[in-house]
Amino acid sequence: MPYIFTTITKTKTNLNTLLKMKLKLFFMLFFITTTTTIAVAQQFSYKPLNPAFGGETFNYNWLLSSATAQNGFEEPTTARTQQSALDRFGASLNQQVLNQISRSLLSQQLQAVGDFNQEGTFTFGSLNVEIFDSEEGLVINILDTSNGEETQVIVPNP
Repeated sequence: MPYIFTTITKTKTNLNTLLKMKLKLFFMLFFITTTTTIAVAQQFSYKPLNPAFGGETFNYNWLLSSATAQNGFEEPTTARTQQSALDRFGASLNQQVLNQISRSLLSQQLQAVGDFNQEGTFTFGSLNVEIFDSEEGLVINILDTSNGEETQVIVPNP
């Protein structure tokens, strides 16, 4: 008889342990289910930081300073930044003299044309200039025969 009693006691203990484990599992699953349901049920809200996209306007300086601090690029130095003031002055004078010479040469060449009132086609070196009147105004087509580039200038009618 003692053997049966110990077997029944062991079975009761095993059942109690099994019942406790089932209860623990039930409460754990209940807790996980309720917390995830609450977490999923939250309403998401988004407010942009960038003022260009509707964010706070006071963020502009902060965003600009952050972007400037992260910018690893350096502006390449150009010939203009390496020139002294005297070199730039000399280049400017040279450009003005060349402009004056080209203006006087052009006016000598175009004396037959006048102030672009005469229609026709004219050739100046590798440039072909075609002048004609249209509904839009005075049209001047300039074709560079050396590389095929073409420019059209339309002077509207007054």
